Amino acid sequence: MMAVFRRELASYYKGVTGWLLAAFLLIFAGIYCMAYNLSGYYANFAYVLSSMTFIYLIAVPVISMRSLAEEKRQKTDQLLYSLPIRLSSVAGGKYLAMLVALAFPLCIMAVYPLILRQWGDVPMKQAYGALIGFFLLGAALLAIGLFISSMMESQLAAAIVTLVVMLLLFFMSALSSYVSTDAWSSFVALAVVILLLAAALQMMAKNWIVTLLAAALALGGLYIWYLNDSVAFAGLFGEIMESISVFDRYDNFTEGVFDWTSVVYFLSVIGVFLFLTVQSMEKRRWSE
Repeated sequence: MMAVFRRELASYYKGVTGWLLAAFLLIFAGIYCMAYNLSGYYANFAYVLSSMTFIYLIAVPVISMRSLAEEKRQKTDQLLYSLPIRLSSVAGGKYLAMLVALAFPLCIMAVYPLILRQWGDVPMKQAYGALIGFFLLGAALLAIGLFISSMMESQLAAAIVTLVVMLLLFFMSALSSYVSTDAWSSFVALAVVILLLAAALQMMAKNWIVTLLAAALALGGLYIWYLNDSVAFAGLFGEIMESISVFDRYDNFTEGVFDWTSVVYFLSVIGVFLFLTVQSMEKRRWSE
């Protein structure tokens, strides 16, 4: 895994991707720090980080798009598959390199509260709790981006799909307010989600029997639940959208609460999408 990690990390900083990411984050951190902390006289550095979450809409597609999709385009993924290492180590090495590329500018930003403290009383625990949450949010989104890259055949396709997914996640809480609270509407929306997940399963497994069986079981279970307790479906889809909103999970950190539930949620997202990435790579290895 370390060999893959070193190779991937070197590619970020021998090129411009890693430096652009660092410059991008630090420029906006400086702008918001000037606006909130210096000009606005707000002592809380967490406000700066809270205003910067939108940066991940661009940063995540840029840093994750080339991780596996470019390997496929150049056919170098076949070399990775032939190496005497597990694919989990390949995915882990690439993901760890992305985390280091993200952590580098955040370590510089960690000095900001110490500088601000020279001119006022800065809540340090809240500032560094928000910084940890900001890193965990980025780590979860990068895991999603890595999985998308493993499914795509080119950097451009990976970047576009990742951007669309990031936008949906960013506006998910707002979109949930437009979802009908009617029980039947929630049932239909959940059925559509099951079909979309079945389509993703088919892309990975390439097995219509498995896909149709999984979709039939899920839709059947959903229908039986609806018949027995349709009242529970009233507003259910909107509530699910709010509960799985990755960006909303970060809000507690900026409000001074180190939310362990959100930490577990971010770590679960990372684990699930790394697992899916490995499965996607395994499927491609045996299909060639």
